[in-house]
Amino acid sequence: MTDPENRPTILVVDDNEDLLALIAESLRKLGPFTVVTASDGSEGLERYFEVQPDCVVIDVKMPGLDGYQLMKALRGDPDSCSTPLVILSAMAQPKDQLAGFLSGADEYVLKPIGPLDLVKVISTVIGRSEAERCRRQQALLNDLARQDGGDKG
Repeated sequence: MTDPENRPTILVVDDNEDLLALIAESLRKLGPFTVVTASDGSEGLERYFEVQPDCVVIDVKMPGLDGYQLMKALRGDPDSCSTPLVILSAMAQPKDQLAGFLSGADEYVLKPIGPLDLVKVISTVIGRSEAERCRRQQALLNDLARQDGGDKG
């Protein structure tokens, strides 16, 4: 939900408190964003429905409800299914990226990422139409499936 000053609201979900604080502060200072945080997937799901953000940035490895499960829950609810989702993870294997896109991610960004680059990714994802996001996700899934299949043979 865009705030009264017309700044998009970003929900950042990560169990690393120091990294979460750094990302939130960077997005507030460098981007035109209002930032809300959650320290795990369950809290992220609750916070989502409290604030209805314009984009969610999600870590994958978290205790309890992990990032993939959080994305599936958001994609499975009519009130949140079209919200842009960005994975921010250190998991760099093609199979990890494929799992992210299959869970509903619009972007899969590797840690570490520079703060300005993250602002750019979020701004780009928010600016895409839903149809454009769907087409892009399908193309990425197709590419990753081909890469993953190529690794086995």
